[in-house]
Amino acid sequence: MKRTHVAILVFVVLVAGLGSAAATPGGSVLVVADAETGEEYLTAPVQNGSTVALEYNHSVEKTRVYDGYTVRGDRLVNTRMEFESYGWGLPSRVNVTRENGTFIYDPPGSYEQFTVAPGRIAGHELHVDGRTYDLVALSDGESVTLSIRHRSSLATALDRL
Repeated sequence: MKRTHVAILVFVVLVAGLGSAAATPGGSVLVVADAETGEEYLTAPVQNGSTVALEYNHSVEKTRVYDGYTVRGDRLVNTRMEFESYGWGLPSRVNVTRENGTFIYDPPGSYEQFTVAPGRIAGHELHVDGRTYDLVALSDGESVTLSIRHRSSLATALDRL
């Protein structure tokens, strides 16, 4: 075989391999993006069953609030809310339990995406499978959307480089 034929064959195999990797599902990521511009601030790998949570201090009550979500497919399912006192914006007419002085609530809700307005006073943190991110610093205090995106094997591999 001539060198030209070998080079063409190698090129075709390489292109076919990259095309296959680009089309093959490679996993999911949580995307944190600017709510206005769509600029991505963070992509964090997740899978079905991953936990995602927002934790912050209630601006009026000055007490901790925790909103927990579970990744299910392309949705964030609200699975747990913890708060230490009743205040504006917190559920006051729902069934709660108490654990060590904290109100625990199993909220309804399943979202393809939702918007958060991180506040410097509230000190919003984002927890993804045990890793913690300063959401205020990440977004410079600008509103962000959180969503799940499925990635190709190629995109997943490139993220790891």
